[in-house]
Amino acid sequence: MNTLSDASENKYWQYALWLGLITIFYNFAEGAASIYFGVQDETLTLLGFGIDSFIEVISGFGIIAMVIRIRHNPDSLRSNFERTALRITGTSFYLLAAGLIATIFYNLYRGHKPVTTIPGLVISLIAIAGMWALVRGKRKIGLALNSFPILSDANCTMVCIYMSVILLASSLIYHLSGFGFADSLGSLGLIYFSVKEGKEGFQKAAGIDGECCCSNACTNFVK
Repeated sequence: MNTLSDASENKYWQYALWLGLITIFYNFAEGAASIYFGVQDETLTLLGFGIDSFIEVISGFGIIAMVIRIRHNPDSLRSNFERTALRITGTSFYLLAAGLIATIFYNLYRGHKPVTTIPGLVISLIAIAGMWALVRGKRKIGLALNSFPILSDANCTMVCIYMSVILLASSLIYHLSGFGFADSLGSLGLIYFSVKEGKEGFQKAAGIDGECCCSNACTNFVK
């Protein structure tokens, strides 16, 4: 395990807090832009992606509370605030999945097609780059502090990258081919990860940490 001086350890914990704040503000801006263009261009995948970003904002506050708690008392249990944030995000992800399922069936019935998916292309490319930078930062800090929760959070941020790739693929397919159902197919990918994250939120609220958002990837970064 890494051995840090008190000054270095405090510095890394401060970095962890800053990354948490950046995650919140970034997801807020991303969510606002995604929902605006998703509604304007009638793009279901982009709209769902934007709603997911706002759910991640709620989750981000729980992560900051976790960092503060671990910094001052590494062996303490999750606070009521953390557990409540996890339950709210878990419920929100389930509701997002249900809403996307209902809208997919409606769009298939009506034969609906998006107006354009160009905003989805731009937002997804920015999201992939931004989230990858956050993942790298969280992994670096998690390894330095020997913190499994921070490493787990880094892998959960990877889910946002997967969702961004789904948004990119569905937007690109529609832009190049005009295949209207590409938007609905992309939403199916968002549904999968929404259910997965919803389940993860309730597991963590119950104190179960054995399964990360990204399957077993957590263990690959804990030496």
